[in-house]
Amino acid sequence: MWSGEPDPGPSQTLMLAWPLQSGGYDLNLFASPPDCNFLCSVCHGVLKRPMRLPCSHIFCKKCILPWLARQKTCPCCRKEVTQKKMVHVNKLRKIIGRLEVKCKNTEAGCLVTCPLAHRKGHQDSCPFELMACPNEGCTSQVPRGNLAEHRQNCQHGAHQRCPLGCGATLGPAERASHNCYRELREAWCQRQERCRTLVLCLLQRIRKVYRSANLIRRQLAQLGEFLEDDSLLLGAPQEEAEAPPEGSIGAEMWGAQGQATL
Repeated sequence: MWSGEPDPGPSQTLMLAWPLQSGGYDLNLFASPPDCNFLCSVCHGVLKRPMRLPCSHIFCKKCILPWLARQKTCPCCRKEVTQKKMVHVNKLRKIIGRLEVKCKNTEAGCLVTCPLAHRKGHQDSCPFELMACPNEGCTSQVPRGNLAEHRQNCQHGAHQRCPLGCGATLGPAERASHNCYRELREAWCQRQERCRTLVLCLLQRIRKVYRSANLIRRQLAQLGEFLEDDSLLLGAPQEEAEAPPEGSIGAEMWGAQGQATL
């Protein structure tokens, strides 16, 4: 037997004073009343993610953690407890997962019952599950089973995107004759043509830049030759000015000899 029921005594009064938590499953969710040993003593719902304390009492994880953060004792027997000593009761969790539950859309007309562990899977396919209309601008929510009919008559469905994902925007008259393969092929051809045009423009620009670079390179070479010739022309007169004329040197030498003879 699972020790989930509180012991009678003073602790019962304390538990009634504690605000009810929403950690467990609602009793109305189940097709038949669950065993009392599957109930949480804090929220009085069916155990969800059950945790066992060292004293063997079991509670919902979402219920017992806030309790221990405040009381540090078991809600049933008042024994001191630490979070490190709590353990998950996976076997009990699997047993509860096999209990039959009703669909959350029971009031809408769904009569399906399924194991608790499979409830999410049924909800994802339940024809009574409310779905938002996918048409842009429409805020209606209709049962999944009526969604196709709603989309055909939806005022916001004059133009819709292709449901197969090709990206085409279709009007009511185009939907029947729409062919995703043809649309995608035409779009691909158009894109290829744009890419070819861009490549040709890029090649033309590259050729223009290449010609401009060659022209600049030739002009720089001509400028370098011009500067080199100019520097040679400027350097020649300076050398002539620094060198003494040969005629003046000879005259000085003859003048010196004549003075010595006299």
